[in-house]
Amino acid sequence: MRVGIDGRELLGRPTGVGRYLAELLARWTRDPHAAGHDIVLYAPAPVEDAPWHGQGGARVATRVVPGGGGTAWEQGRLAWAARRDRPGVLFCPGYTAPLLAPCPVVVCIHDVSFLAHPEWFPPREGWRRRMLVGAAVRRARTVLTVSEFSRSEILARLGVPASRVRTVLSGADPHPCFAPPGGRQPAPGAAVARVPLVLYVGSVFNRRRVPDLIAAFALLRARQPAARLEIVGENRTFPHQALGRVAADLGVLDAVGLHDYVDDDALAALYARARGFAFLSEYEGFGFTPLEAMRAGVPAVVLDTPVAREIYKDAAVFVAPGDIDGTAAALERVLQDGAERDRLLAAGTRVAASYTWHRAATVTLEALEAAAA
Repeated sequence: MRVGIDGRELLGRPTGVGRYLAELLARWTRDPHAAGHDIVLYAPAPVEDAPWHGQGGARVATRVVPGGGGTAWEQGRLAWAARRDRPGVLFCPGYTAPLLAPCPVVVCIHDVSFLAHPEWFPPREGWRRRMLVGAAVRRARTVLTVSEFSRSEILARLGVPASRVRTVLSGADPHPCFAPPGGRQPAPGAAVARVPLVLYVGSVFNRRRVPDLIAAFALLRARQPAARLEIVGENRTFPHQALGRVAADLGVLDAVGLHDYVDDDALAALYARARGFAFLSEYEGFGFTPLEAMRAGVPAVVLDTPVAREIYKDAAVFVAPGDIDGTAAALERVLQDGAERDRLLAAGTRVAASYTWHRAATVTLEALEAAAA
């Protein structure tokens, strides 16, 4: 079968949807059970330096479809390219899909934050997402999502028949092809020089309450002067949150590092040094990075939400939204309480191991095959 895929998110520095798709491709191109499939990646520029590309599984060709890669490209040029190639199914991994595609469509909706909290988006962008995602789920033969929480939100807010929405849990085990020399992360039991470092990794959105994290860190640092906070992720907040100013106003700017992006080697080094991880997100579809921290042997503090309880189970410390004092106390526990750290590390290893990209890739491919049939 020929599988068409919207590959825009693989360009540049893949994060979020791009990394999700890259992990699936890393398995499909190496899995003998996928060897009967030909994958056509559509993108507005060549998909270069692809570490996910393997042998023994599905064959991949990239089809460059000129254009800007935005909505007009998707609805016009991508639909035209699919009409020319006639794939058995078109997989759109990032929320939207060409409405005039001439073949069955499978779309992945990771979350519906733009419906649940429209105030987090500029008016025009929020309207665009609501219109296009709503149309895409009506057009799609199958809607995939990454957690039971997101499935319940899709059913409630988009009115899709339950029979067309399928949960495929993402993985937490990055493929070795993405690892720098020496490995992506240290093993949980590895002997590393842990320091009183709290780490945050992920794009900075309003829903992730990074100013609250900085405020809690300021309380922590008053008790532990050697503590440091490293924030890794592009600031994409709306309304804009000036994180440097927040840290300066709280008197901790000298102890807070702000990084839009770091490469895999630098990120692995941060995980190797950190003693605690914080992710105070009030709305997620899945939430990769706390699981990434667990795999690296770093206990996580997360906001107490339904999706966090579903995904992280007993492997994280849960804090209430807006509880700055409680968050500071939780951070101090994961930094200093040996018994709590041991419990969290053991639970984290078990929970993170339950999410595999092999299973996600297998079930996703089954969904694509069923849609084509």
